[in-house]
Amino acid sequence: MVIGLLGGSFDPAHEGHVLITTEALKRMGLDQVWWLVTPGNPLKARQPAPLAERIAFGKKVMRHPKVRVTGLEAALGTRFTAATIARLQAIYPGVRFVWLMGADNLVQLHRWDRWQEILRRVPVGILARPGWGTRARLSKAAQVFRGARVGRGEHLAHAVAPAWVFVNLPMNDASSSAIRARGEWGLKGTAKPGIDKA
Repeated sequence: MVIGLLGGSFDPAHEGHVLITTEALKRMGLDQVWWLVTPGNPLKARQPAPLAERIAFGKKVMRHPKVRVTGLEAALGTRFTAATIARLQAIYPGVRFVWLMGADNLVQLHRWDRWQEILRRVPVGILARPGWGTRARLSKAAQVFRGARVGRGEHLAHAVAPAWVFVNLPMNDASSSAIRARGEWGLKGTAKPGIDKA
């Protein structure tokens, strides 16, 4: 089994997350995708809405039989992606994992804890995001691992790490930050962070 891992705050989940998930399933030969809704992002000063709230909303937004919306990082007690991947590989030795991320994350991947270990542990699928293609292809991580780039997404699922692919797909400019800035996070059946709806 090949499982794609899409980590993030999902604060809130939106149609852009759905698009990259369904495209990854189609284009990378994945059997499933697990959303890893993180308890918090170490690179962001602002902490997200409560985890249970984000998971519940993610399940409303992402309805697909091959996608699981999880709080695995909280359950595993891991905080960084490299540690999460290592734990999942130890727990599920028969599963092949592929790390999925938007092109915007590739640009800052070199700031992640043990970022090179991530690329050496699992193949990585980079999904295009509006305005980030050129910066992603020129990023430090892309340059350091330029020899590990594979040409097509469908080759990634069975590639030996390090291996990564950049996949162009229909653009969706949805952004969790923009949704929060417009005050929309909390208006669709989910309480705004810090507000008790009882």
